[in-house]
Amino acid sequence: MSEKILLANIGKYTDPASIAEYEKVGGYTALKKALTMNPHEVVEEVKKSGLRGRGGAGFPTGLKWSFTAPLEGEKYILCNADEGEPGTFKDRIIMEGDPHKLIEGIIIAGFAVGAQKAYIYIRGEYYTSIDKVDRALKETRGKGYLGENIAGSGFSFDIQVRTGAGSYVCGEETAMISSLEGKRGNPRIRPPYPGTEGLWKKPSIVNNVETLANVPFIIEKGADQYRLIGTEKSTGTKIFAVSGKVEKPGWYELPMTVTLRELLYEHAGGIKDGKKLKAVLMGGAAAGAFLGEDKLDVRLNFEDLAANNGVLGSGAVLVLDEDVRILDVLTNIMEFFVHESCGFCTPCRVGNKRILEIIRNLKKGKESRKDYEKILDIATLMNKTSFCPLGQSPILPLSTALQLGVE
Repeated sequence: MSEKILLANIGKYTDPASIAEYEKVGGYTALKKALTMNPHEVVEEVKKSGLRGRGGAGFPTGLKWSFTAPLEGEKYILCNADEGEPGTFKDRIIMEGDPHKLIEGIIIAGFAVGAQKAYIYIRGEYYTSIDKVDRALKETRGKGYLGENIAGSGFSFDIQVRTGAGSYVCGEETAMISSLEGKRGNPRIRPPYPGTEGLWKKPSIVNNVETLANVPFIIEKGADQYRLIGTEKSTGTKIFAVSGKVEKPGWYELPMTVTLRELLYEHAGGIKDGKKLKAVLMGGAAAGAFLGEDKLDVRLNFEDLAANNGVLGSGAVLVLDEDVRILDVLTNIMEFFVHESCGFCTPCRVGNKRILEIIRNLKKGKESRKDYEKILDIATLMNKTSFCPLGQSPILPLSTALQLGVE
């Protein structure tokens, strides 16, 4: 596929925050079209497209919108731009390279579900992203695409940026909502889900940056055109953030029919310095799964990865060569989990520390490989009893690392 959806305009602008430059490449055409449609038609078009959430969970976007759209009263769009997963930098390129595409997607989402306001929750370390999005919002507001009675449609809507304080847990939607409300970023019990009771207990749509940036294409070109890309269950493209031992690390937008082999060897230039591939940590450096060389021909989409004990996750691809020790990688992962645990629930707070302790002893030769079973027992218990995905996630890298042979 030569045509890109998300990264088509990257590098074309003198100033990505300029609304004039965005309009020159067709920007806000989709919004104008959406405002001539019935909001229900917009929801149905997104539902028909098959777009699934790009933040990791993969929930159908149009279906999520359809739960909130019929509800009355005050409603919000919450854009999750926290992007705290190690090895993930896909949202950053959109916010810094084409912020108006994200903004346009958010406004369309607000119109579709009848929301009045949106918040973009950006991780505090993304200084350039915050600046670019803030400046783009000012230009959008000045042009009349935000505020009262947008383009004479009778629809009023505004967007504000809110910044996080570096908490990985706040990438979880309910913890993000708590943070937006000025509270400690702890996750909440679900149900109720944000779609019915979210920010300030009002119905709220939570979508990832990459998800929302797909919306203008779907509305402008149509769901049928979008469905021509990817697979039946994984439509459209995906941004893969490739890092580690490859010749050309970076971001690559590709249809979800691409295989891991094609991504690594045709796009990312192969393994660095001609070394042999040991493994790929797919989906995120913390909540991802290890894939060995035998999985190189697996297509990178929701269904094919799931069938091969993998996960698409955020689309992060960390490449490890023959010289990398898996135990070193697991040590870094568990140090991250220990540091980022909010301490709210005992399985996560205690379990992560115990797993890290065993891994460190394994590296020192103080415990035998059979003790790795203890790790899996703890991780399995955490997966079943932890309050949020942070405590539920270590089982993925830990169990798949064992399948490769921990060393």
